[in-house]
Amino acid sequence: MALQGSLAELSLPDVIQLVAVSGKSGAFHLERGTEKGVIYLHEGRIVDATVGELVGEHAVYEMAIWSDGEFVFTPGEAPPQVSIQKSNANLMMEAARRLDEWRVLSRKIPSLDRVPYFPERTSHRDQVTLSPQEWVLVTRIDGERSIEEIAKVLRWSAFDVSKLLFGMITSGLVALRNKNESQGGESFAGGLSAVTLLGLAEKIRSMALQVIGESGQRTIESQYREARTRIERGEGLEAIREIVAQHSRAISLLKGADMAAMFDEQVQPLLGETQSSTAGQGA
Repeated sequence: MALQGSLAELSLPDVIQLVAVSGKSGAFHLERGTEKGVIYLHEGRIVDATVGELVGEHAVYEMAIWSDGEFVFTPGEAPPQVSIQKSNANLMMEAARRLDEWRVLSRKIPSLDRVPYFPERTSHRDQVTLSPQEWVLVTRIDGERSIEEIAKVLRWSAFDVSKLLFGMITSGLVALRNKNESQGGESFAGGLSAVTLLGLAEKIRSMALQVIGESGQRTIESQYREARTRIERGEGLEAIREIVAQHSRAISLLKGADMAAMFDEQVQPLLGETQSSTAGQGA
């Protein structure tokens, strides 16, 4: 007989523990809204898991933070692969840690259906210093996608996206709204504030200098100053695309096409979808 129930009443780590101690083999099928995942056990040991784009232990961790949804355990269902090598104890320990951390994150992120957007910011609060991962996330915030949708686009776990967003929300860079609410701020595609774009240009400049070295420093600095002027004139992302193209050309001339390709590859995650139109210019 299949075991089934609600994750609102019993957390996933507890549910798995109940079945694992009996040494059973089979599959947990989980559903939360439109999301579906599965965790396979072989003789009580977790051996495979998938949810969305995530496979293996990261899929287990992702589903472990679900506070609602339904589960069904089907005995005897064999796994299609073995993607997990960790012991149940290690998996559940990490899952429990993430669940505790998620309780903290949920104070500012009550639901993964919320849509992040950039609120209006006063100039004295608009200084932006972000890590490379945060810049990647920033380029995917368009005021339309939910946290869950952004995670799917990036192929990251919603937990990892939420951890990055937590700091941005705390600092006031990002706010959240419900899907049916107007955002009242700017999307990245529509144009971040000038100071935010200047921060991105500075990041790209630093990456170019690391690749090109002292021989091209004067050229990179000149291109960077031009980009700053264009951003301050309100040209937005077009100025960012142009500085990437200019840096790439300079690196190609001074260091060769291979080094230019390496720079393009390093910059691409920062620009995300906007980089596709830039790559051709930098060739």
